Amino acid sequence: MATSSTASVDMEDIQTVDLMSELLRRMKCASKPDKRLVFIGPPGSGKGTQSPVIKDEFCLCHLSTGDMLRAAVAAKSPLGLKAKEAMDKGELVSDDLVVGIMDEAMNRPKCQKGFILDGFPRTVTQAEKLDEMLNRRGAQIDKVLNFAIDDSVLEERITGRWIHPSSGRSYHTKFAPPKVPGVDDLTGEPLIQRKDDNADVLRSRLDAFHKQTQPVIDYYAKKGNLVNIPAEKAPEEVTKVVKKVVST
Repeated sequence: MATSSTASVDMEDIQTVDLMSELLRRMKCASKPDKRLVFIGPPGSGKGTQSPVIKDEFCLCHLSTGDMLRAAVAAKSPLGLKAKEAMDKGELVSDDLVVGIMDEAMNRPKCQKGFILDGFPRTVTQAEKLDEMLNRRGAQIDKVLNFAIDDSVLEERITGRWIHPSSGRSYHTKFAPPKVPGVDDLTGEPLIQRKDDNADVLRSRLDAFHKQTQPVIDYYAKKGNLVNIPAEKAPEEVTKVVKKVVST
């Protein structure tokens, strides 16, 4: 009974407008079809831009392994405590543990209509364990969206980025250049590039991504649920393609 009364007190503390907006959201979402999606793409491919749009449009929850692990550790769930033990020792959290934490996360009300998995699975073994877990639930991955983009396009996108450190304003030498090269439009202060935004670091990250992820892409291609998204297009064009793919 204590848990029930605690929950009701918490509900009483929530503003009416927030309760009503959540109720309306759930009513709107009730008619949406269930969707279980995996987003795959290299750094700079735009999947991070598309995830929140698709999440809201289709009433899905966005599951990233980092966020889920942190939440499980904070909640001190049995699996979270095991994950914390591994992390405290500097060890990698096992695939079984990650999939178990994902299984728990899927029980949350916000995941009722499905999910977008971002950053997982990274290996074929993880993909197989994910399939096994979903099979136990009588579910499966519906679509795997591969944000396909040529490395040279990514290099142009990322190495052209410049930042104004104190405000966070960002520029791009080709797509959104400052009025004066290397200088912030508003303050006249110098712009900087992030250390990771240089060609050598990017090539290293892309090589690692391709080696690790290509077998996963091949795995889903064989299963017939992989869709290549032309990620070199403008974000709004990519959104149209992604919405169409997810809707079918």
